[in-house]
Amino acid sequence: QVQLVESGGGLVQAGGSLRLSCAASGSIFSPNYMGWYRQAPGNGRELVARIDSGGSTNYADSVKGRFTASRDNAKNTVYLQMNSLKPEDTAVYYCYYKRAAIYNYEFWGQGTAVTVSS
Repeated sequence: QVQLVESGGGLVQAGGSLRLSCAASGSIFSPNYMGWYRQAPGNGRELVARIDSGGSTNYADSVKGRFTASRDNAKNTVYLQMNSLKPEDTAVYYCYYKRAAIYNYEFWGQGTAVTVSS
């Protein structure tokens, strides 16, 4: 089992910034992927950013150039720096962990709410 604890959500005005953190603990294996999904009201969950244990990243087109994912492998922590926030970024952001090449070894955080006011 892996436990994921997120922090850093909140309310911010459009154009502002927030930094999300997610600390993982438990049975953590490498290589792995950690990252962030989000879900806005009435929408499905969508990938925001993913970073593997080697540091390679993938981003949703809607956040490229504005969001940056990073990780500290020694602390088993992943971060999401969100700049130039837009009202459409408003959602609950979920951290996740997946062990690479292993089926069904995937865990989710409880979610942290981000609200961007116009």
